[in-house]
Amino acid sequence: MDAVNPRGGWIEVITGGMFSGKSEELIRRIRRAEIARQRSQIFKPAIDNRFDLKRVISRDNRGIDAVVVNNAAELRSSLLFGVKVVGIDEVQFFDEGIIDVCMELADASVRVIAAGLDQDYLRRPFGPMPGLLAVAEYVSKMHAVCVRCGGPAHYTQRVAGGNSQIEIGDGTYEARCRVCYEPYQATETSADDSREPRDVTITR
Repeated sequence: MDAVNPRGGWIEVITGGMFSGKSEELIRRIRRAEIARQRSQIFKPAIDNRFDLKRVISRDNRGIDAVVVNNAAELRSSLLFGVKVVGIDEVQFFDEGIIDVCMELADASVRVIAAGLDQDYLRRPFGPMPGLLAVAEYVSKMHAVCVRCGGPAHYTQRVAGGNSQIEIGDGTYEARCRVCYEPYQATETSADDSREPRDVTITR
């Protein structure tokens, strides 16, 4: 979705598993809006402290400046006057209030582009994503490549770490298809390790 609707705004959701190119697609759409001289803003949650705190960085090393916020209310208060396109990365980590914010923006003729995981490592709906998917006019379902069979991968396979919904560390996740997906259960050792204090790192 790159067109501009002169009659009003709408909500686009870019979703799928990790390694599927969600942030890359979000950046691409925002860049095209900027080329079209539409005033744009992109937001990211403060919990996402990977790579660069004040930029959204994709796995192919594309980046774009972002406003870091802690919750939906802070995002609302940080909006610029006259903004026409709002991007939100890692939207699954926002509170449920983000749904109302997105609806308010779209009703005010703003194009909203939200990107995030639709499911966690146990294939459960993630945060506000079910609500966003229900109210969005456009949904783009992205797929990675399954590391086992090479087929389209929709699931985020945890392969190391504990049982918390948000887990950290390189090598903690893989992209898997439905056939190759295996429910993860932390071993006693990995569960003990997961209780050690660490910085949170979110993966795509």
